[in-house]
Amino acid sequence: MRLTKAVVRLFERERVCRVATTGLRGMPHLVPVCQVVSNGKIYFASGDDGRKALNLAENPRVALTIDIYSDDWTLIKGVMVQGRARLHPRGPRFRAIRKLLYKKYPQYAREAAISESDSVVVEVTPTRVFTWGLKA
Repeated sequence: MRLTKAVVRLFERERVCRVATTGLRGMPHLVPVCQVVSNGKIYFASGDDGRKALNLAENPRVALTIDIYSDDWTLIKGVMVQGRARLHPRGPRFRAIRKLLYKKYPQYAREAAISESDSVVVEVTPTRVFTWGLKA
């Protein structure tokens, strides 16, 4: 499934999205992450022992949401992407996405460095996309 230009723009512009995962026991886990989009896929990083990474290692199904609220409900917009996650613990893809994350979030390198020794990059391939309030 391809992300539309409007969805890509929203993921590029917004600073945080929410990621929902579940492990084998089925307990939902929902957390904010800093994301980037590259070649139609959504990426974020995690500690390799973080609950979201552990859940995704057990169950690669994932959902991500960005929403913008307004008291004027005609201005509300958002997107939910469902997809499959792949963990990259090291290597060229890990380093390329880390570079994109550091470019979008300059504070990332000094505040929460992404290291091949203790982090993973999560690649989300969209399978379903739901939007509201977005213009093409």
